[in-house]
Amino acid sequence: MAITSTFSVGPKDSFLLSNNKGFQFLSCVKFLSTSIAPHGGGGKYPFNNLTNLRLWGCCSNDSNISCAGNNNKYMNGFQRAQVLLHDAKEASSSSATKDTNNNSSHRGSCGGFFNQDLQDKVVVAVDVDEVLGNFVSALNEFVADRYSAYHSVSEYHVYEFFKIWKCSRDEADIRVHEFFKTSYFKTGIRPIPGARQTLQKLSRFCNLSIVTSRQNAIKDHTIEWIERHYPGLFQDMHFGNHFALNGQSIAKSDMCRSLGATVLIDDNPRYAIECAQVGIKVLLFDYENSYPWSKSESLNGHPMVKKVHNWGEVEHQLASWIVPRNSSPK
Repeated sequence: MAITSTFSVGPKDSFLLSNNKGFQFLSCVKFLSTSIAPHGGGGKYPFNNLTNLRLWGCCSNDSNISCAGNNNKYMNGFQRAQVLLHDAKEASSSSATKDTNNNSSHRGSCGGFFNQDLQDKVVVAVDVDEVLGNFVSALNEFVADRYSAYHSVSEYHVYEFFKIWKCSRDEADIRVHEFFKTSYFKTGIRPIPGARQTLQKLSRFCNLSIVTSRQNAIKDHTIEWIERHYPGLFQDMHFGNHFALNGQSIAKSDMCRSLGATVLIDDNPRYAIECAQVGIKVLLFDYENSYPWSKSESLNGHPMVKKVHNWGEVEHQLASWIVPRNSSPK
């Protein structure tokens, strides 16, 4: 579910657009035109009620000029989707019309980005545990202190804790919910290196939303953690409530489809296959090749799944998948 009550935009958060250039995106990629129904306001950001917006970091200070005259161009928010390339041949074909003038793209703090309308954002779903934060490492510390059971990340050949801890599934669920009540969970999970910096760049040409299997019982703490370490980067947060003691669960593929995501960044091969089967491209995240559970041979060569080993590779792969809707920068 979208946590519309948690985030809002007020007058102090209404930023100015640059005078006539809009938003700036990677100059090395091209966009292919497509359109869907506009958002029409509501949700996290009531764009129909705003008159001026500026994307953080995408304009130099001397270009922060009011764009009220062009407001009707931007008021409907982030809902015109981009087409993603499915193979190298398609990418080669689309690049035939690559522009030859990049001089206007290097402006302000956005060198290497070209101007692109706000509506043309790709919707990207981002997992939390092991993608944004090191959940298993913090959990191992708790289990060691509480149960005198010592495990390393390298032991988790599957992301099913009862198999690693050699206990029943119910017992494992109880231990994890005990973990949720401790400081090991609330303050002990550290962000994955490079994630925040990369997401700040991606937010310029992607709509980012959290899609996690986390339980409803820890929704509030998850929101607090995300806002502490990744402030203002995510449009919505969706919780699957998997492995919960109470309530129904929601499949990741259903959550992704409900928000119109065309890409999922996740560390779990099971979710990668599930989403790839319904046409969602997946970046299978295996941080520095250190996640045993991410190494599924069944995904090798899968046309919808690309393995990545850090957030720099995430940025590079997303850029290679996105096809600009215009044949040249404005």
